[in-house]
Amino acid sequence: MSLAWRDAVVARRFAARQRSNRLALALALLAMVFGLFWLFWILWETLRLGLGGLTLATLTGMTPPPNEAGGLANAIFGSVVMVAMAAFIGAPIGVMAGVYLAEYGKGWLASATRWVNDILLSAPSIVIGLFVYALAVKRFHTFSAIAGALALALLVIPVVIRTTEDMLRLIPASQREAAYALGAPKWRVILQITLRAARAGVITGILLAVARIAGETAPLLFTALNNQFWSVDLGAPMANLPVTIFKFAMSPYENWQQLAWAGVFLVTLAVLLLNLAARWLARERR
Repeated sequence: MSLAWRDAVVARRFAARQRSNRLALALALLAMVFGLFWLFWILWETLRLGLGGLTLATLTGMTPPPNEAGGLANAIFGSVVMVAMAAFIGAPIGVMAGVYLAEYGKGWLASATRWVNDILLSAPSIVIGLFVYALAVKRFHTFSAIAGALALALLVIPVVIRTTEDMLRLIPASQREAAYALGAPKWRVILQITLRAARAGVITGILLAVARIAGETAPLLFTALNNQFWSVDLGAPMANLPVTIFKFAMSPYENWQQLAWAGVFLVTLAVLLLNLAARWLARERR
């Protein structure tokens, strides 16, 4: 009798766990479908409206006045320049800081660096833009591409620091010990052993950081602003895709709205390609 009662209790508990599992699975699937629904809707609208405004003139013409023909060439050029400058500034700093935290990071300085980096990772981009505005734009009394690149670089640095540290910590200690046993100094071990072994992961982190800043608008509103004409002067306002999209999308002019959707499509395509490159590098590393 006691055995039958125990079997019945176990059966009831098992049935309750199965119901809980089905409920959790159903809620998880519902959340996934809900998220994918909005994602695919956004992508569909981007393709539908973006491809309609994407022509050769869009890639070669300057941003036009209202109700006139034009394109986004100066904005594309400005975005490429500022993103490249931000990566050139932020990536080396992030890699070196990540190397320090992974290879030398002990004590209060390393803990403080990780704490500040975690804050920067979650800091709103508009805060970074206001900081650079007060530091550079207000001090020199002009918006500039350099200020925009500095703001974007501050967004690149924490992402690269985190990924570099994590990738270096995945390298087995036996590789370092083998190099030390051969008499190699620490700097050579880091440069030729650990960094070389983790290069795919480090490059992936840099690409993900670049993908993050490619569509940032708020920092550029306070730093680079915009320019309706082609400009290569890094000390002056420079056109860029995010601010141009913001300006054109809010306008009542149909040609500006079409160009805004074309710009959205170009930014989405660039971010997609960067993420695919990062995933390919991660797969190669594995």
